[in-house]
Amino acid sequence: MARPFALPDLGEGLTEAEIVKVLVREGDVIAEDAPLLEVETDKATVEIPSPFGGRVARIHVQPGQTVKVGDVLVTFDEVSSPGHGGREGGPTLGTTLARAPLPAPAARGAAAPATSPAPAPRAAVSSTSPAAAAGGGPVAAAPATRRLARELGVDLHAVRGSGPGGRVTDDDVRAAGGGAHAPAAPTAERAAPDRTAVARPLAPVGVEPPALPNFERYGPVERQPLSHLRRTIAERMTLSATLIPHVTHFDRADVTDLDAIIKRNVEPARQRGVTLTLTGFLLKAAALALGEHPQFNASLDPAAGELIVKRYCHLGIAVATDRGLIVPVLRDVDRKPLLEIQRELAALAQRVRDGKATLDDLRGGTFTLTNIGALGGTGAIPIINYPEVAILAVARAREEPVVREGRIVPRVLLPITLTFDHRVADGADGARFAAAIVGRLERPEQLLLEW
Repeated sequence: MARPFALPDLGEGLTEAEIVKVLVREGDVIAEDAPLLEVETDKATVEIPSPFGGRVARIHVQPGQTVKVGDVLVTFDEVSSPGHGGREGGPTLGTTLARAPLPAPAARGAAAPATSPAPAPRAAVSSTSPAAAAGGGPVAAAPATRRLARELGVDLHAVRGSGPGGRVTDDDVRAAGGGAHAPAAPTAERAAPDRTAVARPLAPVGVEPPALPNFERYGPVERQPLSHLRRTIAERMTLSATLIPHVTHFDRADVTDLDAIIKRNVEPARQRGVTLTLTGFLLKAAALALGEHPQFNASLDPAAGELIVKRYCHLGIAVATDRGLIVPVLRDVDRKPLLEIQRELAALAQRVRDGKATLDDLRGGTFTLTNIGALGGTGAIPIINYPEVAILAVARAREEPVVREGRIVPRVLLPITLTFDHRVADGADGARFAAAIVGRLERPEQLLLEW
């Protein structure tokens, strides 16, 4: 009996992906969770494992093709038992297929590195999942969750899913693996809103762009197709700029003392395996300031007329790559000491540049920081990373003459730019939030206490 496998819901509102590699051939017999395809979303390149074992009857996609969630990728012929019904001399279920990797499109560059073997499964969890009870069929879980389970050595069949329809979530896997506990049920922190007073849902104004002129009349042109990532960035930036009334506040922080601390401690930190950077201090200062100004650590639900304030602090940091700008997320920044933030930041940025980041690395952010100081410039006005409500940009710190106590002295000044959603906060709110960040950068001893 043929079984189709469609592109699953990848989470975070992702609706489509581009096929990067097809890792199997028609006729291959593969086991459940064996690598099937590599796809690129607007967040990362993701390896999709097979949700069940069987023979690959037909491959419906090819590299470079864009597919929607729900589109059929591969059709399987069910194999009743190992070694029966397969190709002559073909591998049995559970056997690693030894073959040369299929070539990737020329524009993709080097192939992604092979994944490391999954660790041996841990002891089964006491609760039985619906899938296991049904006879060991495929477990409902997103590809990123299945990868996390392999990394933690957790048997998905032994995990009871807490998601919709019994779907296994990342938190379920972490709890089963002895890691972070599943989040407690949220407490009611607000009264039910008066639905009669809620305005109609906000929506972007539809604008039909005019036709482009015939540029060929004036000289030769070259049409270059946008990559899937660049198209997605364009769509999301247009969405953000259309939906959100942006307002920007400018300030400068005197980071002379902080700059001196970083320079004095670069080598001692390196001996502890940490690369000390200004970005780590910025993340910590922003996280602590968000605790005092939680309306900037939120998302707006205009249809409900509510502000969703997040009681966790997962900060996105913009990383420039040869594929485009990607924003990985550093979790619980407010609760981590500086050295741990610096260590995790370096590892996270390296995974992104190497193309090894997972969807879990790139989702769940509550506030974004972009540091363009290494590239120069005196400032920038960033676009908010929807559905967040604020973003902080910093430019290059420069030594400038400053009047202090009646004397002109050289000081290192850091330009900062806070852009935020004017529906959520007013100019005075933004100024106070920016001042809270500046104050911590100018008194680095407060941040050092977190070491």
